[in-house]
Amino acid sequence: MAAGPPGSRLLLLLLLLPLLCRRGRGQGFGQTRFICTSVPLDGDMCAASAPGTGSAEELKSTVLQLRETVLQQKETIMNQKETIRELTTKLGRCESQSVLEPLPGEPKGGGAGRKAGFSKNTMGDLSRPPAAETLSQLGQTLQSLKTRLENLEQFSRMNSSSQTNNLKDILQNKIDDLEKQVLSRVNSLEEGKFSPRNESEERGKIESTLTSLHQRISDLEKGQKDNRPPDRFQLTFPLRTNYMYAKVKKSLPEMYAFSVCMWMKSNASPGMGTPFSYAVPGQANELVLIEWGNNPMEILINDKVAKLPFVINDGKWHHICVTWTTRDGVWEAYQDGTQTGSGENLAPYHPIKPQGVLVLGQEQDTLGGGFDATQAFVGELAHFNVWDRKLSPGEVYGLATCSTRALSGNVIAWSEANIDIYGGATKWTFEACRQLN
Repeated sequence: MAAGPPGSRLLLLLLLLPLLCRRGRGQGFGQTRFICTSVPLDGDMCAASAPGTGSAEELKSTVLQLRETVLQQKETIMNQKETIRELTTKLGRCESQSVLEPLPGEPKGGGAGRKAGFSKNTMGDLSRPPAAETLSQLGQTLQSLKTRLENLEQFSRMNSSSQTNNLKDILQNKIDDLEKQVLSRVNSLEEGKFSPRNESEERGKIESTLTSLHQRISDLEKGQKDNRPPDRFQLTFPLRTNYMYAKVKKSLPEMYAFSVCMWMKSNASPGMGTPFSYAVPGQANELVLIEWGNNPMEILINDKVAKLPFVINDGKWHHICVTWTTRDGVWEAYQDGTQTGSGENLAPYHPIKPQGVLVLGQEQDTLGGGFDATQAFVGELAHFNVWDRKLSPGEVYGLATCSTRALSGNVIAWSEANIDIYGGATKWTFEACRQLN
């Protein structure tokens, strides 16, 4: 018989103690009182159970300890039950997925429950998601397309190209048609008209149209990019995922001081996530800016933390800067050109290490990866620049007010040629400085 939890063994001993200590078959319980006494592992349990061997305080302490152990074991059992329920749910999902995917070594056309002609899900999921989730994905995709078209409209107003306007009108009409299809699909689902086969066919048609729209809008955006300065762009991370991010092609050198500045816009709650993270071999948190959960925004240097007095998740563009020097670990924080906080002893005398990976939009748990969706940045980011010195208050103010004399980072300069994007993050024209000017 396998040994039970410590609390169970204590209870068993407590119940069996009177029987173990009986000296003969004819001895009865009568008016006997049973006294619980703590016994060392190598002690005589029967001798220790005799009356008068311990004080009342010791007995009370033992009872309380036993009671605490029982409560802890009860809590452990409840937690284990919850874990079992979660694992059972996940197992059920795996089993349902295995109906759609052939087993190893099974012919692609075979397998019980797998219909001939079943096409691969082009939305990126292994199994067909519920209708509500599918509609949510389509809605997000349509909203993304509409926003990109709005940017193209702004571009077309500045450029009197009849071809651009005609293409924009065609795309707008297609999106309107798609919205009608989605609305019709919602009504049909509510009325129970869709069978799984019909739903799959309808979904395939909509996905095909969306793919075509994405391609045509991308072609238009390429023409737009050719006519704008290389630094007038922004990155957009619309969803909290563990796969959507951008990577800076250059690494950081060894730095004994730095200034990191950028424009950000977000209304994500709770916490906007991780605007950037820099990891080096052996240290994933070499330099990180993060706002996670209900905590304030923090700057991490070599795993040392300083809380920053930023209030920026209001859905508006804000300019922020953080400066730091290794001497005494002195740091300063600026929001919209004004210093809002400062401190010292932040990783003092620790230079920023070189040859790492700089990622925008995700927090790295391993070098260049290990992303956690709960820490992902949600919002828009632009003009991310890094210097290997402390900027002066005047220089920071010039950046925040979009001065024509504003500097670019001498370590990392904001340019489309320096950024690679992954997982669906997008590049659009940056508008904040145009609005200020």
